[in-house]
Amino acid sequence: QALPGTFDVLPPDSARYEAVVATFREHVTRAGYGLVINPLIEEVEVFRRVGQSTDVVRKEMYDFEDKGGRHITLRPEGTAGVARSYVEPSQAFTGGGQQRPTSPWKVWYLTPKFRYERAQAGRYRQHHEVGLEVLGTDDPDLDVEVIALAAGLYRALGLQRVTLRLTSLGDGACRPAYRDELLAFLTARRDQLCEEHRDRIELNPLRVLDCKRDPCVTATAEAPRMVDRLCGECQAHFDRVRRGLDAVGVAYAVDPSLVRGLDYYTRTTFEFMAEALDTAQNGAGGGGRYDGLVESLGGPPTPGIGFGLGIERILLACDAEGVLQTADVAPALDVFVLDTTGGEAARDVTAQLRAAGVAADRAFDDRSFKAQMKQALRSGARFAITIDSERIQLRTLQDKGEPESLERDTLVDHVRKRLG
Repeated sequence: QALPGTFDVLPPDSARYEAVVATFREHVTRAGYGLVINPLIEEVEVFRRVGQSTDVVRKEMYDFEDKGGRHITLRPEGTAGVARSYVEPSQAFTGGGQQRPTSPWKVWYLTPKFRYERAQAGRYRQHHEVGLEVLGTDDPDLDVEVIALAAGLYRALGLQRVTLRLTSLGDGACRPAYRDELLAFLTARRDQLCEEHRDRIELNPLRVLDCKRDPCVTATAEAPRMVDRLCGECQAHFDRVRRGLDAVGVAYAVDPSLVRGLDYYTRTTFEFMAEALDTAQNGAGGGGRYDGLVESLGGPPTPGIGFGLGIERILLACDAEGVLQTADVAPALDVFVLDTTGGEAARDVTAQLRAAGVAADRAFDDRSFKAQMKQALRSGARFAITIDSERIQLRTLQDKGEPESLERDTLVDHVRKRLG
């Protein structure tokens, strides 16, 4: 059996995953993003450096010692590994040795993520994400591009009830003073907080704002918010992002309480909510700017921004809105080949059709004509080719019209013409 919190994705349902990935790839490659493929395993310090106070690092990572005595982890999120690869460009498969990334460095990825947590709707111990990262510029117009690309994916999939929450978490110039103010506010209300956060205020007070338990929600209702205490540069950056989103037609709501689950976020921070899902589990993806992440991994000061979108949660939203159903995206055959002469003819004709770009399949095990026809009807193919000892015929499977008799040497060309 599959391990708890994991699952198999089998055809034809797997076609929905393919559709999400293909749509995402089409969108981001048009914007100049290239595919990055990172290892699933990393040194645990890659993630400890960027989120030591978060639940992801403290409680949810799959980390262990390998046979070489190295402390490693299965990837819990996509961004830190991409940033590590920016600091240490790969020499694999380049043919020309180590290549320094260009600036801005625009990449996208598809990855499984691993978190040891209680499985919930659309979030499992292994789940899957598409995402992108841009390193090398702090231009707020790039923030607009990144957010618009995510919003464009949801629209392209047919989702109508996905909303965008937006805020700014400031930077090293304005956040320290805000942190002190928030810490004083929470310390004065320590006894009102939930049990988990009572003793963790000093570690990262912003985490308390992200708590969904009633005691913390009530106690922080009047807490100071970072978005109201931005320095001049952060405020100008945030204003430019908002104007840009308005200009490109991406609707949003400023949410001063928004706090992402990792420590590296600065300035622009955002989250998409699938309103058709239960409110406790309707996060469909998010991200933000992380201008200090590369430096924390040993690289030069390098601004960056990105997002990750959970495929399982997106598909749940599609189910709730009745879009991107399996029947809409499952691969369809053009032709099914039926052969009552022993199978050799079906083998050869199927190979010819596929070589000509026609989606074709056939039956095996020398089945009867009736059994082959049942399989052809189940396949969803548009046409059937029947081969017997006397003739070859092409028929449309979904109607009862008369079949066409064909010659073997013109079969492939005729099928391609019929398919248009």
